[in-house]
Amino acid sequence: MSRSQTDLFPEFDSEMTEKSSRARKPVETGYSEHHIEVLEGLEPVRRRPGMYIGGTDEKAMHHLFAEVIDNSMDEAVAGHATWIEVELSADGFLTVTDNGRGIPIGPHPKYKNKSALEVVLTVLHAGGKFDSKAYNTSGGLHGVGVSVVNALSETLEVQVARDQQLYRMVFSRGEPQTKLEKLGSIMNRRGTKVRFKPDEKIFGKGCAFKPARLMKMARSKAYLFGGVEIRWKCDPELIKDETPAEAVFHFPGGLSDYLTSSIEGQARVTKDIFSGRVEKEAGHGSVEWAVAWIADEDGFSSSYCNTIPTAEGGTHENGLRQALYKGLRAYGELVNVKKAIQITSEDVMGTAASMLSVFIREPEFQGQTKDKLASAEATKIVETAVRDAFDHWLADSPQQATKLLEWTIDQSEERLKRRREKEVGRQSATRKLRLPGKLADCSIQQAAGTEIFIVEGDSAGGSAKSARDRETQAILPLRGKILNVANASSAKLSQNQLLSDLIQALGVGTGTKYRDEDLRYERVIIMTDADVDGAHIASLLITFFYQETPELVENGHLFLAVPPLYKISDKSDVAYARNEVHRDELIATRFKGRKPKVTRFKGLGEMDFKDLKETTMDKKKRTLLRVGISEDARGGLGDVVNALMGSKPEARYRFIQEHAAFAKDLDI
Repeated sequence: MSRSQTDLFPEFDSEMTEKSSRARKPVETGYSEHHIEVLEGLEPVRRRPGMYIGGTDEKAMHHLFAEVIDNSMDEAVAGHATWIEVELSADGFLTVTDNGRGIPIGPHPKYKNKSALEVVLTVLHAGGKFDSKAYNTSGGLHGVGVSVVNALSETLEVQVARDQQLYRMVFSRGEPQTKLEKLGSIMNRRGTKVRFKPDEKIFGKGCAFKPARLMKMARSKAYLFGGVEIRWKCDPELIKDETPAEAVFHFPGGLSDYLTSSIEGQARVTKDIFSGRVEKEAGHGSVEWAVAWIADEDGFSSSYCNTIPTAEGGTHENGLRQALYKGLRAYGELVNVKKAIQITSEDVMGTAASMLSVFIREPEFQGQTKDKLASAEATKIVETAVRDAFDHWLADSPQQATKLLEWTIDQSEERLKRRREKEVGRQSATRKLRLPGKLADCSIQQAAGTEIFIVEGDSAGGSAKSARDRETQAILPLRGKILNVANASSAKLSQNQLLSDLIQALGVGTGTKYRDEDLRYERVIIMTDADVDGAHIASLLITFFYQETPELVENGHLFLAVPPLYKISDKSDVAYARNEVHRDELIATRFKGRKPKVTRFKGLGEMDFKDLKETTMDKKKRTLLRVGISEDARGGLGDVVNALMGSKPEARYRFIQEHAAFAKDLDI
């Protein structure tokens, strides 16, 4: 223990000395066999929903829909269903219907007093997808999907049309409310209909499905399997945007159609999209892909396994990456382009917009939400299928192949140039600057009138890119919290890639090498979430600029964006609040006597780009805070920064003791 600590807490030092002189005695905790709980049925799901659907937020709630429609998609992929209907009613109930085989309704061999339908809905790890006999490939693997939906629904009703008979059963929060009812004979109908409403006790009061999000999820399923027709219906009262009340999705072109619609209006490096599909025996190992290279935007990747979106990628994406990289490099060597040897997979995929869908038996995912594929065999299946097709595509279109090769070599030249140089100037419009930090630059050449937004994470970066003015506003997403420069060595600073990217994007040096006339933007704007983590990231960035580029701060180039924390709406009347106080003030004045809907933004990445533009990025409407150094604070500012951000905790402790009486509105 340090001297300063024992001075502050002398009784702690004496207590430790006394304890070290005698044997430790066990602490009585009252822990016995009576404390061992056994959770039965669906109780574990309601007790710990995050283990099964990743949380209790809006994303997790919409995952319930994914679990239900995935079962219908499995029927379609297996060849037993040709259409799926999705309907959102005004009462908040969501209904998914298919014309598949229908869930079996006979007595279950293991549970003689229960139907197979009741077992599927109420028993975890019960389903028909474990032995690959009922389904060659499926998205549901763990046998927990629809039972989890049942557990987390206020009410769930299932109807099964099978063998010209109609059956029904109703549940509430996982518990049967009726026995399996036989409603009578029915002609010209078969399949399963699931109608459910999320439980407010789990997802919060007022929780409701978002029509636009549901429709997008449903439409993506139609793209992934051209043999199915998906019918969308929604009560018009629930629609607040351009989402249609009714639509039919059927895309025989599959991922090629999907990618074409996703990149519409963007300039491509090659005219044609590289796409294809390889079918293996009984559907196992089937691969479909579509890839295009974008000339003026960063690339993106969307991948799926057995129609399940794998947001975090996985082994199948590794196979695609390897196939494209090896194929293009081999083509360069074949046509004797010596610089082809320097390209990497990063150069090939950096501007590639790719979509990939695989169907394999018994895939392995990381977690129940299946965000990342872990099956080792998927890498080889995809690489083999795509590589052969890519070699033929390059050989059949030598003009496009040469253009793509030259483009990729350009990307590698940029990468190597960034490695050699610490400072960069503004690139020409035809040769766009690309940094590992994924800078989306503005189009005009001069610094006057331009600004760069520094945002936290790719998710916030995506929203900001959609909301920006492309002519004058640049976006630089940062991954995670930056290095605390106040207690970092010069060696750590020079080796930090994130800070290097930031300085390169600005075009200026640091310390004595800083040149204000080389600054590539008139304004540098820090835009972080309106919460504690966002404030911490902002403070780290301000510390960096203050210590490494103080002239940038002194010359008035540094700003803080002020995103709202709340959105308050009552029909067409919409307002935004900076914090809780502002929220309460607006409700008491502007919305007095009404019951407006109040939405708390969880972060910039969760904001619709229209909201972000309206409140934070539109130059005519936004509020910016200029970061400066007052004359009064200039003398002792360095000491304050060192105390709060430096490596000595005792300095922070002393600062807190001296200023604790002035603290207000603590977030603890």
